[in-house]
Amino acid sequence: MGPLEDQAHAGTTLGDVPSELNPSLYVNRSPDSFSPSEWRSVHGLWAAFELYSPQTTPLRRIRALGATSSECMGTIASQGLPVTNFEYVPLRSPLPL
Repeated sequence: MGPLEDQAHAGTTLGDVPSELNPSLYVNRSPDSFSPSEWRSVHGLWAAFELYSPQTTPLRRIRALGATSSECMGTIASQGLPVTNFEYVPLRSPLPL
């Protein structure tokens, strides 16, 4: 497990990013806008969301998507953004799978 991964989810089985999944379809979108089929596609993946601060007041939009929180951190870092300004959470479908 990566150093910043959520220890509360240790032992939780998360899916690999399917090769046919195009993360750009989900980045910069709110999970609230996902259709049932989109939820099935991303269920179990990790997403990075910018942390709230009075200076940024970010929208709750996915900034990175990956099979692990470490993969999300790598994507954030490759964009030149500080990984500590984001929270990394596993996506869980609110719908029955």
